[in-house]
Amino acid sequence: MLKLTPVERSALRAEAHALKPIVIIGEAGLTPAVLKEIDLGLDSHGLIKVRVFGDDREARVAMYETISEKLDAAPVQHIGKLLVLYRPKKEVVKEKVSSGKGLREVTIVKASASGTKRPTVTKVMIKGNERVTEGGTIKRAKPRQKSAKKSALGSK
Repeated sequence: MLKLTPVERSALRAEAHALKPIVIIGEAGLTPAVLKEIDLGLDSHGLIKVRVFGDDREARVAMYETISEKLDAAPVQHIGKLLVLYRPKKEVVKEKVSSGKGLREVTIVKASASGTKRPTVTKVMIKGNERVTEGGTIKRAKPRQKSAKKSALGSK
C-alpha cells in the first residue's frame, strides 16, 4: 500500500474536492469487475472518487482497505459514502510508427522571400495520400479516382 505524507494527503483532498465519483459500488459489493474499473480509473486519472451504496460503515471501511491493498493505492479520504483513492499515473510511451497510411507529422522549412530573414518552420500533419512539394505546399500523391458513371453523365 502506498504511503502519503499529511501534506500530500491534504493537497490531494483539496484536488479531489471538485471530482465526481467515477465508480459506484452497489449491492453486489466489491466484485472483481468493480476492482478492475477502479484499477482502470486509477491508471487513467491517478486520483479518483468511489461512491459506496450501503449503510454499513464497517463494510465501507473494509472495502476501502481492501481496494488500497489489492490495487496498491493510497487511501486519501473516507467521508460518508465517498472514498478518495490515489495512485500515481503510469507513464505510457507511445511509439511513432512511420509506416502505414495514417497521419504523419512533417516539418516544412520555407526560406524568407528576401533571403535575409530567418526561414519559417511549420509542423503539419499530412495524410497517407499526400506529399509535400519542394515549395512547401501539400499535394495529393495520386489524383482522386473518378467514377466512370459520373464522367459519362457529365460529358452529355
